[in-house]
Amino acid sequence: MPRLSCWLIRSSLLYLAIGFTLGGLMLSHKGVPLHPAVWRLLPAHIEFLLLGWILQLAMGVAFWILPRWGTMRGNEALAWLAYGLLNLGVWMAGIGPFIGASVMLAGRIAEVASAIAFVAHAWPRVKPLGV
Repeated sequence: MPRLSCWLIRSSLLYLAIGFTLGGLMLSHKGVPLHPAVWRLLPAHIEFLLLGWILQLAMGVAFWILPRWGTMRGNEALAWLAYGLLNLGVWMAGIGPFIGASVMLAGRIAEVASAIAFVAHAWPRVKPLGV
């Protein structure tokens, strides 16, 4: 398995653990009230599970499984850039409700830039059958 796929998949599993922990904390708050501010963790919980876990896992598997031509996987620098931007964006959008809307907006912009970088990396690797 390529190094980037390992990093993407391991990172996604860390986001899974963090997201489930935040979700468990909010769920336990329903039974035993801890503090009203616990519900402010909901955006981070959603962000970590949807983009941190699911999207990053999909990117890791896609980087590994998409066809490669010879030994090349395309422009790996774009894929590494996508990895960095996605993680930066997830954290910024996750803590944005605590800091401010501008941080959340910057996180969303980083996530979109990550998607663009990953598509730019993966697009040349997708070929029609028989070509």
